[in-house]
Amino acid sequence: MKNKDNNFKNIAILTSQTSWFVPYAKKLKNKIPNNYNVEIFFEHKKIPSKYEVVFILSYFKIIEKEYLEKHKHNIVLHESNLPKGKGWSPLFWQILNGKNKIPIVLFEANKDIDAGKIYLKDYIKLKGHELNKEIRKLQAQKQIDMCLKFLNTYNKIKPKQQRGSSSFYKKRTSLDSQLNINKTIKSQFNLLRIVNNKKFPAFFIHKGQKYIIKISKSKSNF
Repeated sequence: MKNKDNNFKNIAILTSQTSWFVPYAKKLKNKIPNNYNVEIFFEHKKIPSKYEVVFILSYFKIIEKEYLEKHKHNIVLHESNLPKGKGWSPLFWQILNGKNKIPIVLFEANKDIDAGKIYLKDYIKLKGHELNKEIRKLQAQKQIDMCLKFLNTYNKIKPKQQRGSSSFYKKRTSLDSQLNINKTIKSQFNLLRIVNNKKFPAFFIHKGQKYIIKISKSKSNF
């Protein structure tokens, strides 16, 4: 059955091959109705022009204007109240600042950084105890839901220009996972929540040595 809300036939899901989102890209593909032709790509230059919509999800490369112009829509999801919070890792920066209700917007990519028209806005709601994998799962679930909503309600959506002053988050590196041994665990718990035990684990420096700390939840609650 053809979707009544749009005339799209070909949908591309673009992510990086090393991204945490890869298994969720497969879930998104399976959730999109089979009346669409849906494919996952790991390189934007390889997406044929026949794909009307490209969902760009956790993709690490800059997409040049000439490639954006090949498709009707290039859709990005970003976890901040744009134009505030442009840039890198907005979800983790806000958790680090103690927020548990994180805005997420679905918008049109253009040649500028996180500056396109906004189609949809929602929130990721946390309880404050979730660790990295749980946070990523909630993030991915909300992204999948919003992509599906974009397809299902396309003709009812009124895009809005971003308004207001911009702010930017810097790119997080492994150095941002450093703990301060002179502060309490409680005061640094949000940092422990967002670290990745494999790629950028928490660590501290003491007496000229670097020590790695990995965090996980106990299977039994107290």
